[in-house]
Amino acid sequence: MSEVFEGYERQYCELSASLSKKCTSAGLLDGEQKKQKINEVKAGIEEAESLIRKMDLEARSLQPNLKAVLLAKLREYKSDLNNLKNEVKRILSANSNQAARDELLESGMADTLTVSADQRTRLMTSTERLNKSGDRIRESRRTMLETEDLGVSILQDLHQQRQSLLHAHNTLHGVDENIGRSKRILTSMSRRMSRNKWIIGGVIVVLVIAVILILYFKLR
Repeated sequence: MSEVFEGYERQYCELSASLSKKCTSAGLLDGEQKKQKINEVKAGIEEAESLIRKMDLEARSLQPNLKAVLLAKLREYKSDLNNLKNEVKRILSANSNQAARDELLESGMADTLTVSADQRTRLMTSTERLNKSGDRIRESRRTMLETEDLGVSILQDLHQQRQSLLHAHNTLHGVDENIGRSKRILTSMSRRMSRNKWIIGGVIVVLVIAVILILYFKLR
């Protein structure tokens, strides 16, 4: 197995166990402590997603038989990460319900204390600004993830092109060897033909001389 993949896998397993413990403890907390713990879990989930993408890239660069095994592992890790995300959503949902109740109570107290309309307007404006800021942050994170996925796809394409070029180079090398071998055979045949020509010529000369001698002695 790839040592690089094993390193990412070890980091992910340790991180996943830590996130599970934090999710459990976050469900038992409230207030600022709960928010802080949830923020830690979110940051850990982003790091886990990054590790999974790295493992995916490393697995796809290996031999097909090993790649299939590692990709099966990755599917399990992705499922585990999705469970963590769902757990965070559940905690946030419970927290939102509690926040809504708290907001109603605060609203009732504000009415009791006759809070001015101007203060309520400023509060709504601040909330709207916070929501817009959160939307911009989520959009930036989504763009970053899409860019990273595109980079992974480009790297995979480059790896496949490299394999194709190596295969073409090996094929050309084999063709060059066959051409060289054919050239040597043709050269050898040419030399043999030239040598045979000289032998045949010599035989013809000897026969001509022999015929001349025979005729000479008979006519003498």
